[in-house]
Amino acid sequence: MSAATQTSFAAALTDRTKAVPAGVVSWSSEKPSKRFDVYRNNVSSGLTQALAIRFPAVEAIVGKAFFGEMAKAYIAQDPPSSPILLHYGAGFTDFVAAFESAASVPYLADVARVENARVEAYHAADIAPLSQEALAAITSDQADRLTFRFHPSFAVVRSRFPIVTIWAMNCGEIPVEQITDWSAQDALIIRPRLHVLTRRIPPGGAVFLEVLARGHTLGSASQQAAEATEQFDLTANLIGLFQAELATAVHNVADAR
Repeated sequence: MSAATQTSFAAALTDRTKAVPAGVVSWSSEKPSKRFDVYRNNVSSGLTQALAIRFPAVEAIVGKAFFGEMAKAYIAQDPPSSPILLHYGAGFTDFVAAFESAASVPYLADVARVENARVEAYHAADIAPLSQEALAAITSDQADRLTFRFHPSFAVVRSRFPIVTIWAMNCGEIPVEQITDWSAQDALIIRPRLHVLTRRIPPGGAVFLEVLARGHTLGSASQQAAEATEQFDLTANLIGLFQAELATAVHNVADAR
């Protein structure tokens, strides 16, 4: 099979508007459209299932039928570029955000971002978090000058919707019930050991963690978080940072002088 035929064959598999590629024949006919449709359906079904595995809460929110149609549209727009499907669907979050038929569920794309971050975290490199001894050695007079290196699985998803609650309800983490508080929630995704964790970040915590992740000092991060919201609580956010085992290394900028 020529390179041109392979290209048209692959394109036709995920786009039903395309005809059977030239040069594709079978014993029963010169243009085996029915046979090609069976193959096309199998590919579409397999890729849809791969997306459903990656985004189970999204599927639970919209239902299997709607998710299937959304997946087919995404597959036609962004087919796999590799035979390894481990990372297929990374662009699904932006697709969902722009998908007009899902506009009535404005939080759907943010839930998809949480789920995508969880998959990426699961496959991130393994690095041991800071030991309790290393953390205990930090003194209060050092704190403002410290910088941290975060675990490779670290991610923050910010949203104007209660995405942590919505995600947890639709993946079986907590019971499904009416949401009465629709305040914004930011999600921390991390996998310091064997299990991926998804936690709600306290007010100002997203700014705090993102600034730290860029290599700024603890003093700078806490100042920027406090400027972002008066509700920022440094103690609560530090406890969350250490409990989630985010840090894999700590450095005192004064030592580099």
